Amino acid sequence: MPTAVLHDGSAIEIEVHGDGPAVLLPVNPAPAEDGPQAEEMRRWGADPSLGHSLVTGLSDAFRVIAFDYEGHVMSTPKGGTLTPDNVARDLLAVADAAGADRFAYYGYSWLALAGMQLAIRTGRLTALVMGGFPPAGGPYAEMLAVTEAAHRMAAAPQEPARPAEPGDWSNVSVSASPDQTRQFVTLYRALQGFDDRAAQDRITCPRLCFAGSADRIEYGPQWGDVRVDIAGPLLRRRAELEELGWQARVLDGLDHMQAMQAARVLPVVRPWLAAVLPALRD
Repeated sequence: MPTAVLHDGSAIEIEVHGDGPAVLLPVNPAPAEDGPQAEEMRRWGADPSLGHSLVTGLSDAFRVIAFDYEGHVMSTPKGGTLTPDNVARDLLAVADAAGADRFAYYGYSWLALAGMQLAIRTGRLTALVMGGFPPAGGPYAEMLAVTEAAHRMAAAPQEPARPAEPGDWSNVSVSASPDQTRQFVTLYRALQGFDDRAAQDRITCPRLCFAGSADRIEYGPQWGDVRVDIAGPLLRRRAELEELGWQARVLDGLDHMQAMQAARVLPVVRPWLAAVLPALRD
């Protein structure tokens, strides 16, 4: 099993499955084990085997390079160094360790944002797919506010007023440590001056973005009453995005958690990759 050395000197394991055009997939490729954590994820609409399902759904047509980047940064926090430059360096280190000179990339939520930061820093991408984060009009200020609130709550944890029900983001407790939350504050602070509209000319590969039409989260007072709207930019600016070279898809009625599930992602991503990467199979 290959490993990549990341910007802070830590190592991440990589799994490679299938043959064909290379696709970098920052997901946990292991199937989930049953238990309380897996059951709680299911209650919130998440699939504890999501990464495994995505790898399985793509590896018969593509060379899938899977690595649990989110799991790695949570287990080995990079409090002051998780900057856009270093994230891009890490992704390139993974590609190098897997022997992929050129490769496509798919990421969801903040890992979609990571893919855009990679795309504007390298010419090695053959295709870029961003799910659950808009490529133009992104909520960078709102995400900084949310991550700063999470960091404050991690430093001084309090019990929520009532048990959080699925979808009740305002009342959810923060279980991450201060080191874990700080790294995302670092990331979003570094992105406050980022002009995603101006950056479009620096993305030269085919590109696809998608989100659920109901992908917006209303956070309560302890989070600063922030509204993170992922769907809005795709709904309002879809024609503009397509003029900029994006294929834009809106998944009707789905929220952030629902639109990331393999059963929703694969019918969108797999045929699009097959269409834009055919020459690489020869």
